[in-house]
Amino acid sequence: MMGRKEIQETEMLSAEVEQDMANLFQALSNPTRIKILYLLKQQSLTVTEISDRLDVSQSAVSHQLRELKLARLVRNQKQGREMIYRLDDDHVHQIFHMAIEHVKEIYNYE
Repeated sequence: MMGRKEIQETEMLSAEVEQDMANLFQALSNPTRIKILYLLKQQSLTVTEISDRLDVSQSAVSHQLRELKLARLVRNQKQGREMIYRLDDDHVHQIFHMAIEHVKEIYNYE
């Protein structure tokens, strides 16, 4: 009888990291939030600018931005009377870019 390969112990993520990962992917699972992230990947924008470009109400954009902020995917900065939104950091750019490339590759886009 052939010997079975010994199963190596593997390290698992902590429950907190698992939950935070699930929250991250949940935040990315909404088409409107994906559109917002795509816009913000290109440049920082106000709620009004996002609303105009997506043809979505400012209220709806504000709601989605709140969700993205909770997931730490976007941040805002007050500039005069306006609030400017941008992607939180370079990791968000990388995650979003890699997701786009992955989808294009597996579905043979372009």
